Amino acid sequence: MTLDFLAPFYLWTKSLHLLSVFAWMAGLFYLPRLYVYHCQVAVGDPRSETFKVMERRLLRAIMNPAMIAAYLFGILLVLTPGVVDWRAGWWHGKLAGIVALTWVHHDLARARKGFAADRRPRSERGWRIMNEVPTLALILIVVMVIVKPF
Repeated sequence: MTLDFLAPFYLWTKSLHLLSVFAWMAGLFYLPRLYVYHCQVAVGDPRSETFKVMERRLLRAIMNPAMIAAYLFGILLVLTPGVVDWRAGWWHGKLAGIVALTWVHHDLARARKGFAADRRPRSERGWRIMNEVPTLALILIVVMVIVKPF
């Protein structure tokens, strides 16, 4: 099966992939910060209820659709003939970064349910540390895709 019909759309697909990744990353950077601030207010405090709304909307309206779009356009890029040299090793590093981002996303989604039930799934310090994981994964992905060190 040949997928040559994807080639003329390569730049559009790449642009849409990057826009989706940017939106997803914005959420992956912001949601742990919201959790840090949420940990600073008492259960039942009106601000806690506000955080619950903000967290739910960020995850459902921005992060989930952006992640799905990033995956969709990324898969289309991978299927475009000539885009990935499967003999090279850089794509393994990128894949590891994608797995890490996906794990963080699902961990944040699980935690949102905990916050919604007035539980604190992690300490404020824990959320500050978690806030760094997407940055490290992003660095890995960018270096793999741009530098292609192996």
